[in-house]
Amino acid sequence: MVPGEPQETFKVSDRRRRPSDDETPTQSPARPEEPLKPAPEPVPGPGGEPERSLIGLFMMLGSSAVISMGDAPDPVTGERHDDLANAADAIDLLLLLREKTEGHRSAEETQILDELLYDLQLRYVKATKPPGSPPAPPRS
Repeated sequence: MVPGEPQETFKVSDRRRRPSDDETPTQSPARPEEPLKPAPEPVPGPGGEPERSLIGLFMMLGSSAVISMGDAPDPVTGERHDDLANAADAIDLLLLLREKTEGHRSAEETQILDELLYDLQLRYVKATKPPGSPPAPPRS
């Protein structure tokens, strides 16, 4: 670089569309009879930025599993997928996280993880069940 010449700079522009504050985003539930629960609002950290939490990771993996089972459309393409192996991998990761973070989660994180795993495991069983098979007998 020659002294006296201006430095070359570049500008990054974010062209992603985001709903304005007065606009509500439209989302279709995974299933009309079983809508997914929304993730809790992120808590601002010391610098005013949202604090990272395990709940966000749990919800990201859970969403991936739901999309892979075809219960919700892919947010990018709008298509429904049928990739049960990917769904099983996401559920297994959540089970591993539950095991490895035992004793280090808040009560809220534990409750959300347990409910999420329960819901995902039920959906997975329904997705892998052959069509026309009888329902499971009620527990006594």
